[in-house]
Amino acid sequence: MTLKTTFRAMVLIALTAISLHAQTGTKQNPQLLTVASPESAGFYPERLNRIDGLIQSYIDKGAFPGVAAIVVKDGKIVYHKSFGKSDLETNKPMAKDAIFRIASMTKAITSLVVMMLHEEGKIMLDDPISKYIPEFAKPVVLDKFNEKDSTYTTIPAKREITVRHLLSHMSGLNYNVIASDPRMRAIYTKAGGIPDAFVTDNLKLGDMVKKLAKQPLNHQPGEKWTYGLSIDVLGYLVEVVSGQTLAEFFQKRIFEPLGMKDTYFYLPDAKKDRLVALYSEDKEKKLIKTASIKTLPVDPDFPIMGAKTYYSGGGGLSSTAYDYAIFLQMLLNDGVYNGKRLLSRKGVELFTNSNQTGTLFPDPGSYFSLGFEVINDKGHAKDLNSIGTFSWGGAFSTHYFADPKEKISVVLMKQMWGTTYGGELDKKFDVLVYQALDN
Repeated sequence: MTLKTTFRAMVLIALTAISLHAQTGTKQNPQLLTVASPESAGFYPERLNRIDGLIQSYIDKGAFPGVAAIVVKDGKIVYHKSFGKSDLETNKPMAKDAIFRIASMTKAITSLVVMMLHEEGKIMLDDPISKYIPEFAKPVVLDKFNEKDSTYTTIPAKREITVRHLLSHMSGLNYNVIASDPRMRAIYTKAGGIPDAFVTDNLKLGDMVKKLAKQPLNHQPGEKWTYGLSIDVLGYLVEVVSGQTLAEFFQKRIFEPLGMKDTYFYLPDAKKDRLVALYSEDKEKKLIKTASIKTLPVDPDFPIMGAKTYYSGGGGLSSTAYDYAIFLQMLLNDGVYNGKRLLSRKGVELFTNSNQTGTLFPDPGSYFSLGFEVINDKGHAKDLNSIGTFSWGGAFSTHYFADPKEKISVVLMKQMWGTTYGGELDKKFDVLVYQALDN
């Protein structure tokens, strides 16, 4: 074989490998989570261990019954610990693999599958949602409202709600119990059967969404950022387009490929005992089990009790710190994990880092993308977070962020319905992660 022939053969082999790589749509060495020493990932161990004292101080003063936390850099788990109790009454220690109700941390997963369907050519982001859910055709916007009897008048919406409006919370849809606008709370309550997320009754997501579509919008679509049931509507969109329940789609297209083995809408019997107890605060800010609060708008047993038929894309999942860290690592890997590509590199960029809200997001230090709050230059100037860091949390005091620049992700799990200290600990935790960086 001549040198020229050998060179041609080598080129052919290289081109074949590139072709196979393109066909599979996966990276050669997708970054999996592995346990490693802080030093190997560029952390000062003694500075990272400051997190221990921080979390323990909040547990000691009775702010939380227990906490589980994980810190990952470059796919390496450098911190994964649990503190306190999973249940104060039984004195059960908090475990690292405890299962928490993650509430609105569900939203990012639902939004991801919408982006996946977009990349499959099944939906476009600026499609009107009425194309798939006809009940949303010809929406109206709340005009005048009578507080005495909850009657109201409406005006026609200037435009229809689009998939993009829903992903970015610019749709005009509100929540019910946790609504920011009391007028919308009254309207939704009067309509009946419009739950926020946590359901034990024999309800179906599609029935709720169709009923929601008949209610007036809080504002014109695209003109204001309002946190509400937008992502639940998208959950039903996934069901309509895929022909599967949202639970089935999640399991087959997200959880199984990624290896998220402890994430469910409703826990299997074998894992029920790993669900942490849910707590709240009494008038003296003392911890009290929510099961004893009769006026609570949330049934704390929703992940393990009831009809198990309602798949809330906006807040119905339960999971572990480790499982959610896998989800975040997939995004930091540009859409690849465990040899499976869920989203393209460009799709991840649009999903996690595109400003969809302009200056309309309530915090001037952030904007909202198609799934996350994202730090801008003003937010970066406030503290240690990098520009482009994306984050969110859940109603039961759970928190996460992912920093594409530093390749860091964190998940901080607490379990409180209403807490004086949740946001305070989240911010301090983030600072202690960054201050421990070596390089």
